[in-house]
Amino acid sequence: MIMSKYSRKYLNNHQVKVLLSILLLIAYSLTLNATVRYVSKTGSSTPPYITWETAADSIQECINICVFGDTIYVANGVYHEQVVMIDGLSLVGSGTDSCIVDSRVFSPMGNRTITMPDSCLIKGFYIRTSNDFDYGYGIYTTGQNGLITENKFSTANSGVVLWASNIQVYNNYFFNVRAGIYVSNSNSIVRKNEIFILTNTGGVSCIYITAFDDSYQPIIDSNYIVSILGNGIRKSIGASPIIKNNFIQFVQYGSQAMYLSTSVSSKVYNNLILIGTAQTGIYNYNVLNLEVMNNYIMGGENNSPLGMYVWSPNAIKNNVVSNTLQGIGAGGTQNLIVQYNNLWNNNTNVVGFTPDTTNISVNPMIVNDDTTQGDLDFHLQKYSRLIDAGDPNILDKDGSRSDIGLYGGPYGESYVYVDLPPRTPVNLTANIDSNIVTLKWNKNTEADFSYYNLFYDTTKNFQIDSTKLVSSQSDTFYYFVILPETDSLYFKLTAIDNQGNESNPSEEVGVVVTSVEDEWKPVNNYILYQNYPNPFNPSTKIGYKLKDRGYVKLYVYDIKGEQISVLVNEVQEAGYYEVLFDASISHSGEVRNLPAGRQGLASGVYIYQIFVKGENNIPVFSDIKKMLLVK
Repeated sequence: MIMSKYSRKYLNNHQVKVLLSILLLIAYSLTLNATVRYVSKTGSSTPPYITWETAADSIQECINICVFGDTIYVANGVYHEQVVMIDGLSLVGSGTDSCIVDSRVFSPMGNRTITMPDSCLIKGFYIRTSNDFDYGYGIYTTGQNGLITENKFSTANSGVVLWASNIQVYNNYFFNVRAGIYVSNSNSIVRKNEIFILTNTGGVSCIYITAFDDSYQPIIDSNYIVSILGNGIRKSIGASPIIKNNFIQFVQYGSQAMYLSTSVSSKVYNNLILIGTAQTGIYNYNVLNLEVMNNYIMGGENNSPLGMYVWSPNAIKNNVVSNTLQGIGAGGTQNLIVQYNNLWNNNTNVVGFTPDTTNISVNPMIVNDDTTQGDLDFHLQKYSRLIDAGDPNILDKDGSRSDIGLYGGPYGESYVYVDLPPRTPVNLTANIDSNIVTLKWNKNTEADFSYYNLFYDTTKNFQIDSTKLVSSQSDTFYYFVILPETDSLYFKLTAIDNQGNESNPSEEVGVVVTSVEDEWKPVNNYILYQNYPNPFNPSTKIGYKLKDRGYVKLYVYDIKGEQISVLVNEVQEAGYYEVLFDASISHSGEVRNLPAGRQGLASGVYIYQIFVKGENNIPVFSDIKKMLLVK
């Protein structure tokens, strides 16, 4: 018997010690009587299968002579079987790369690759179930307790079905399944699994939770979820789950990253949700007591539709919602509590209610929320205004007032706030009127921002230093007077914070004198820039500049010349553009598979090439550059 944390909390310390002692004695007595058996593709059908030399050639044949407490080790190979375990059995494969249980040759109707009863362990298998996503289960549980860990699942209606159980599902990998883990009438713990839903089949959920009533309290903790269709986590009727510390990313199509429906309560803490083109980050319908605290919901570059939508009553506190069309929407205001949230860079912060003054809208100052620049890191920087800005009745792990954001609150973590330079200034532009150059740029929004340094030179691609400093100022514009006998001018900009940290320089802009009556004009050529970052994993940005309006094609090839992706294929106006290349997504939008070393583009050199056609379909520019993917 494996006790859940929910049953244990009702016992005093003496009772816990006595019960643990009994369990240890039972486990010890079972070990004394247990037998270790073996299965191999080169084995035989003659029992007792107690050495590798006398191994069984079938998993099920070996199980048929086992008793409670036995362990079966399975060697590499493909086992075309449907396996029905017995209570108390440990089934251990040699690894997900080469130990495969494949039941696809059997009828898909009601197909269960492995049926798992009570007090079992399943570890180290690659489980393949059905060629039809409407049928089949990888592991179907019929017992109360057990552990499913370090397995890989593909091609099934559900990878794991947890039915009326307290089973732990830990550190497994799911891909190309209609549903990763189905949790029904269960107090199970689902933790640290990687789930990638890559099919276009309707009704998809990476983790699906349901129950006959609200007494069940499964824990969904620290899972890594990527989906192109359907729900990341869906809670249907019944159950009162705790959903915490999960990462959910949507790549394309519209749906809810987290959908919560019809129960007495649900608790949603410290989840990171990158909603991409999902319809909603967190959607609640008729959960009467919903707590949504210290989550970070971020939309895509083009502003995803809706960060969070709730029906009252709910407690929505200490969250960050950014880069969406609508930050938080409400279907009713009775007993609705929306406090101490940061709503940043949304087209509309709230819809359907009036927020109180505890909610703020400031740059969160995350260490790195740019998906094109290395690993994401949603820890707060040292001078972020979200530090100690959450609900004063909620404490961080260090006992201080809760931070707003992903790592605040009791389910967060204590860490050292780093002091980083400001972000690089963007959108530096130059316009000319007579002998005056007007320079403008976007304003930095960091809480500790202080001023800008503006540099200039008469040479293109110059290196900044103090001899080229023309102004130090907090304004976002500057008027530069052109001196006589000057032929060209080039400008760069940096941002400095209160501690003296200086950003990287901005993109260089310039103006040159033309041959027509010595007129000045902004520099405007066709340019294909080096991708950034480079090397990259898994994504990078490719920039280019167009002198005039034209038809643009931007391709990515592998080193053999095979086309990988078409990034741009359209008419564009003159100006500067950036496009994202993600090595985990094909040109058709299909997810390749994000974990390094499993699937997706391999490490190596890739080539990107631009073609531009001007008026009358005449080619006017082409260029090619290399970039390096490193996993």
